[in-house]
Amino acid sequence: MRINDAPMSSGFTLVELVTVIILIGVLSALGVGLFASRSAFSPLLATQQLASATLLAQQAALAGNPSNTLTVSQTSDQLVFDAGVNQFDITREGATLSYRLAGGSYTNVPDTGFKVDFSPMGRVSGPVVRESIDFRISGDSQFDLCLSSLGAVYTGTCQ
Repeated sequence: MRINDAPMSSGFTLVELVTVIILIGVLSALGVGLFASRSAFSPLLATQQLASATLLAQQAALAGNPSNTLTVSQTSDQLVFDAGVNQFDITREGATLSYRLAGGSYTNVPDTGFKVDFSPMGRVSGPVVRESIDFRISGDSQFDLCLSSLGAVYTGTCQ
């Protein structure tokens, strides 16, 4: 007596395929919900752009270029960092940019701008000669950036 074996088949059944499609749909719906409420503004990114603009203005001062000034301003919807011919904009989405001179309290940067000048040696020469400046970008989180009187830029507050 001979037994006939069913032919070997490979692949997925219709039930398995439908189950996988349903799982992918549920996971993607949850994933979109997690990211939809997040804003595109990042205080860390804004801090990095401020540091970049500061270093560009400082390098221009060291090279003897007339564009040795950094102007920082905030409009109703943007933070603007202007270092001579280079300008960085970022949507502010409710964040605030403020500054503090040594020993003072934080003051919001006006829409007309806050100017920082650099000497030919790369040191801060304005608004106050050889005085450190703390910048703070706050929103959902807060980041501090120090521009030391000698021109060094680093995260955190000036000591």
